[in-house]
Amino acid sequence: MSKIRVLTVDDSALMRQVLATLLSKDSDIEVIGSAPDPFIAREKIKALNPDVITLDVEMPKMDGLTFLEKLMRGHPMPVVMVSSLTEAGCQTTLRALELGAVDFITKPKIDLREGMEDIAHDLISKVKAAAIANVRRQASGVRRETTPLTPYSSPLTSSTAMIKTTDRIIAFGSSTGGTEAVKDVLMALPSNTPPILITQHMPERFTKTWANRMNSLCRISVKEAEDGDSVLPGHALVAPGGYHMTLVRSGARYSVCINQDPPVNRHRPSVDVLFDSVAQYAGANAIGVILTGMGGDGAKGMLAMKQAGAYTIAQDESSCVVFGMPKEAIKLGGVDQIVPLAEIPAGILAAICKH
Repeated sequence: MSKIRVLTVDDSALMRQVLATLLSKDSDIEVIGSAPDPFIAREKIKALNPDVITLDVEMPKMDGLTFLEKLMRGHPMPVVMVSSLTEAGCQTTLRALELGAVDFITKPKIDLREGMEDIAHDLISKVKAAAIANVRRQASGVRRETTPLTPYSSPLTSSTAMIKTTDRIIAFGSSTGGTEAVKDVLMALPSNTPPILITQHMPERFTKTWANRMNSLCRISVKEAEDGDSVLPGHALVAPGGYHMTLVRSGARYSVCINQDPPVNRHRPSVDVLFDSVAQYAGANAIGVILTGMGGDGAKGMLAMKQAGAYTIAQDESSCVVFGMPKEAIKLGGVDQIVPLAEIPAGILAAICKH
């Protein structure tokens, strides 16, 4: 098996050195070069033909977003962004994902070398995920930008349908490529959709920015969850970065619990944690949706949901950026329906009324 060939693009010589050092610790990765700005990067991409590039958001001469957009239009390839944790950095990174970046890592806050060591595993795993990503699917974001999937007329209009949806809970889990996939699905759902809970692998600060972004685009309300938030129709709650989110029930009232229990499957928030709680407290009244992502987080939880009577949907391979999480859920036998991303909103609405 050939190594994953990586080009690092960053105006900081120290950052380029640290990225190269950390990536080289994995025997499956070879750092074939670096560039201090997009102009040099463009020439090195032509000369070296890397499998993946890491790209700094903020650079001289041409910013990372402008370079990314040009790259994805002319020569789509896997890109992992290197982002700061500032509010501006969060906004820019989400835009980079819309433009076609596969994923991102965050820069450390204080000591550069020490901070980068802390994210070594994250960096390596995301570069490996990028190397197998369906880049042309992700790069379509350059053309469609924020154009939603076709909105579906709500079947939730009759009194019978509303009775059926009273206790429904819809739980989403996703990772690599999921920020765009979840957004696409939510934008196509009607305002009276049953309550939605979302766990997307993402660091602190980014989840709030992402939730606010979706809230501005969707007909349902979307917010980063807070401990004790009620679970209500027409509302979606996003697990905060660095915290697990679970569903709890008191009598007829659903709410969420936010905690910092140890990571599960190396993730916090973990999709398995959310799905297990939905299986326990909502059972057959739930619908589980697992979307694009690297790894197997959510597979066991989705199986638990199905065994509890929930209806479960997985995104198909052709529309995934990375077909890891859905694939593992399918292998375990936890999935009732496998459909392309564009058909998931209709699948959810049909399941609400039929199951």
